[in-house]
Amino acid sequence: MKMIKAIVRPNRVDEVKDALSAAGISGMTVTEVRGHGRQRGHPTIYRGSEYEVSLLPKVEIDVVVPDSRVEDAIDAIMEAARTGEIGDGRVFVIPIEQGRKIRTGERDTV
Repeated sequence: MKMIKAIVRPNRVDEVKDALSAAGISGMTVTEVRGHGRQRGHPTIYRGSEYEVSLLPKVEIDVVVPDSRVEDAIDAIMEAARTGEIGDGRVFVIPIEQGRKIRTGERDTV
């Protein structure tokens, strides 16, 4: 099993969710996060004063999939999240040793 962590623009979350669902991948965790990559933020004016916003709002989507579905999930996420602009996000793949359902104690066979 692998965990796919995708950091995407907040306005692309619904598209990513729909793309994963269309690819037959269900179950995800969505977290609002803040950060920056190469774009390093942008200047903003608030009540007449200009200041630098260095940590931009993003959304982190976590999905656990079997090894055989990793590429399908990555392709779905990248296609749905891509705008072609700096700040589209990143995708990370992390190995998962095991998972268990809390209610039943059953091991995941994802």
